[in-house]
Amino acid sequence: MLISQLISKTLREDPVEAETASHRLLLKSGMIYQVASGIYAFLPLAYRSIRKIEQLIREEMDSTGAQELFMPTLQPEELWEQTNRRSAFGDNLFSLSDRRNRTLVLAPTHEELVTNIAKANIQSYRDLPVILYQIQNKFRDEPRPRAGLIRVREFAMKDAYSFNGDEDSLEESYQSMARAYKNIYERCALPVLMAEADSGAIGGKDSHEYILPTDTGEDTGITCPNSRYTANAEKAISSHQGINKRSLLPLSEVITPDTKTISTLSEYLEIESSETLKSVFYWADGELVFAIIRGDIEVNEVKLKNTLHCSDLRLASDEEIINAGLMPGYASPIGVENIKIIADKSIRTGTNFVVGGNAPDKHFRNANFPRDFQADSISDIALAQAGDLCTSCNTILEATKGVEVGHIFKLGTFFSETLGALFLSQDGQQYPIMMGCYGIGVGRLLAAIIEENHDDRGIIFPASIAPYQVHVVGLNLSSEDVATTANEIYQQLWSEGVETLFDDRPDAAAGVKLNDADLLGLPIRVVVSPRNIKNKMVEIKSRQETEPHLIPITSLISHIKTILSNRS
Repeated sequence: MLISQLISKTLREDPVEAETASHRLLLKSGMIYQVASGIYAFLPLAYRSIRKIEQLIREEMDSTGAQELFMPTLQPEELWEQTNRRSAFGDNLFSLSDRRNRTLVLAPTHEELVTNIAKANIQSYRDLPVILYQIQNKFRDEPRPRAGLIRVREFAMKDAYSFNGDEDSLEESYQSMARAYKNIYERCALPVLMAEADSGAIGGKDSHEYILPTDTGEDTGITCPNSRYTANAEKAISSHQGINKRSLLPLSEVITPDTKTISTLSEYLEIESSETLKSVFYWADGELVFAIIRGDIEVNEVKLKNTLHCSDLRLASDEEIINAGLMPGYASPIGVENIKIIADKSIRTGTNFVVGGNAPDKHFRNANFPRDFQADSISDIALAQAGDLCTSCNTILEATKGVEVGHIFKLGTFFSETLGALFLSQDGQQYPIMMGCYGIGVGRLLAAIIEENHDDRGIIFPASIAPYQVHVVGLNLSSEDVATTANEIYQQLWSEGVETLFDDRPDAAAGVKLNDADLLGLPIRVVVSPRNIKNKMVEIKSRQETEPHLIPITSLISHIKTILSNRS
């Protein structure tokens, strides 16, 4: 490819709207074009990388015996209502009406449809196991698209689905997908964490998320450096050091003016936030719920939602709290009736807590469970964080920010039971098919690769997914010797099967060409200049190297092929 013919253009300045390194570099290098919020076009260079990522994924999927298919994006809304996921996805689900006023959805994932395909084609245990996959665009009406390709509203995804006859077979499929994912990330030069995760709206049993550590990520992985326990913060479990374990003291009132927050209360009473209990109110499927937790710990809304088995959960407004007869900022479960109270297990880690007094400017000292208040349920609803303790070895946990680059689930039989996908077993009985699902966002994977592989000059593409392998730069192309030699190198590389980009712009300055080469980040740069041609030499540099070196023109092609073969 000749740069003079390339439709996209590089930018001299960083785009002001860029939030992350990958967003900035994809825009600056002219690889993507923003159509609307969360909607991007892949221009030729980026699309070459996307196709290589897709091919790499296909190779790993095919190696497991998975079969590729292609399912439509448009689906009848009734299909989603059968599994109640129409309401579970809520406003994130795009929908439209056809000319017959039938409501269709733009699929964000394909569990319902692929289950019906399995239902129509799998009759007995002899047809199992099966793994089906596709690479296809998905649609989710994200409320806050961000960071370029990291969170978008239209995206290409590899989604795979396994169908099994029992738990052991499902585990085998699950592990084969985990191995395939490990290979994919290694081939993409991504050092990911495999973390236990919550299954979210997709539902299911076991679930793991693959997290690329990066400070710009919006996910958090919680890890134990001793036991190697790793989980997404939404799923992670932890324990907390016991505090204030003294004999129970009598409950007493204390006046606390203008102390609606834990921080102001702690400062006023000169105590630690861990010596308080925090009240948080939620609206769960039309019901007010009272959550009580130690003051230094945040409520994990995913865990709370799972505890309540509700489909809709949000924070209650002050008005809703007041209408229930409670006092925002000064509430506690003491004396509260006819409201569901969910307590975190941290309320048992201490004694004599300070809690709200259920009246303005008043708190109670020495509140203790269960002497002074009751709870309908006590469970883990705490958001794990760095500094908590590992539940298995008491080691202090660490937190790592990151970007989710893949997710695998054991779905169990929810979809097959709901949609009637059954198989005849060896004992002649019908059972629901056991399922798993496995997703990787292709565009997000490209962004993650750039987040991990870049420097202050630009992208550093791994050879496996680089748009081209070699970037030939001709300096002073008005020189016939330079123009001829550079073009011959370009042609020879292609004839040897080496994908090559040639900067043949006759009027671009040397500095511009070299800066663009660093920005585009192809694995190998070859510079042809008048001074070196006189000595029958060319300059070559790998993108990761800081300094170039000279080699004879006659050995250039074999040298490049050796470098590339060592990286494959």
